[in-house]
Amino acid sequence: MDLHSLSLSALQAQFRSGTLTPLDALDALEKRISAVDGRVGGYLSLNRDRARAEAAAADVSLPLGGIPIAIKDVINVQGDPCTAASRILQGYTATYDATVVRKLRAAGAIPFGRVNMDEFAMGSSTENSALQRTANPWDLNRIPGGSSGGSAAVVAADEAFASLGSDTGGSIRQPAALCGCVGLKPTYGRVSRFGLIAFASSLDQIGPFTKTVEDSARVLNALAGKDPQDSTSLDLPVDDYTRLLGRDLKGVKLGMPKEYFIDGIDPQVDAAVRAAIRQYEALGAEIVEVSLPHTEYAVAVYYIIATAEASANLARYDGVRFGKRADDPRNLLEMYVRTRSEGFGEEVKRRIILGTYVLSSGYYDAYYLRAQKVRTLIRQDFTKAFEKVDALICPTSPEVAFKIGDRSGDPLKMYLADIFTIAANLAGNCGISLPCGFANVEGSRLPVGLQLLGKPMEEAKLLSIAHAYEQSTPWHKERPAL
Repeated sequence: MDLHSLSLSALQAQFRSGTLTPLDALDALEKRISAVDGRVGGYLSLNRDRARAEAAAADVSLPLGGIPIAIKDVINVQGDPCTAASRILQGYTATYDATVVRKLRAAGAIPFGRVNMDEFAMGSSTENSALQRTANPWDLNRIPGGSSGGSAAVVAADEAFASLGSDTGGSIRQPAALCGCVGLKPTYGRVSRFGLIAFASSLDQIGPFTKTVEDSARVLNALAGKDPQDSTSLDLPVDDYTRLLGRDLKGVKLGMPKEYFIDGIDPQVDAAVRAAIRQYEALGAEIVEVSLPHTEYAVAVYYIIATAEASANLARYDGVRFGKRADDPRNLLEMYVRTRSEGFGEEVKRRIILGTYVLSSGYYDAYYLRAQKVRTLIRQDFTKAFEKVDALICPTSPEVAFKIGDRSGDPLKMYLADIFTIAANLAGNCGISLPCGFANVEGSRLPVGLQLLGKPMEEAKLLSIAHAYEQSTPWHKERPAL
């Protein structure tokens, strides 16, 4: 197997045996990036000199010692650009490390490369990036998912051993599904958000993209924990997320939410997910039908709450303190208007306008307050379901990757791409997507993602359930033929 194709765990075993060095790993990545990223378009920038200096000094005895990890361009790495894939932040260089980056460094990892995304994490296809186009490595004419499309694409294309993304309504799990890798969304508050450029503060969560479930567990070991700089991070003990890996599924109950198996799912996706469910039964798990009755309201609730929070969070980008400023404005008002008009893309403007509307006088109670009440009902649905089962099992996405440009003129259809992922963010649960098969569409072999949703703070159990399936199937070993 080529060096760039190794899992994080396999790579570190080579480091510790002395067979390879972190510099060897960087060399392999740089060659791979040079060979394929011109077609994939995952990376926005690379800080090669700093990465090589860190690799030369890496302590491979540390939990992630010497491992290069790509970073979504919405997470601050001191000295690197952090644009959120937006024109309004072009030219901005991060002045500090996000807590997750500081924790990666403490575990011995090497932040290497800024990867593309939908602007300010608003999108499901990475087509909203103001900077470049990212393609799905399995079919370069198709989208990689979003908003963390670059994070998923570089792992799937073996241009990264692992990457970090953020998940506000499915932005880790959905691109992981469409690109055929593992994407983990931790419980809200399990991982610090300090240093993450905010989209929707009550929904955003940072998590890893990896090639295997074990790798996700190992990265989460480094990321999890209380952070005094993030008041929403939870002051609870950090588990060893690898401790349950390898256990059998005797006594495990998995719930099939009937609202997630509906008309409109791609038949090949449905078939692959149901085959995965049968595999779980063969492994000893019990499958139970459950109901999440308020699921039908999740998309509407999400796009009220998320846009309202985005409207408040993005007010800081005004041309005064950092980022883009309009040239030669006649007065302060014109500077504000032109800076934001020229700096933000169409989707970001759409969401700011919608969010401002639902927060405005006369509409707050009708929209935002009511959405928060329905959010509570959605959370209660999960609580009741988890009284009966250990985790939920369902599709990550109702379809495989669609062609670039197919949804650009239909925002509502684009929003519905996250119908199975949004509710977990509203409830604050943990979730993971892992490969469960392929669909054949117009001559392309495209990955299908299986989603598992777990109780808050039960990532160790969720990872164990995911690992059992992964190790009994070949899907995680598949690679696109770039």
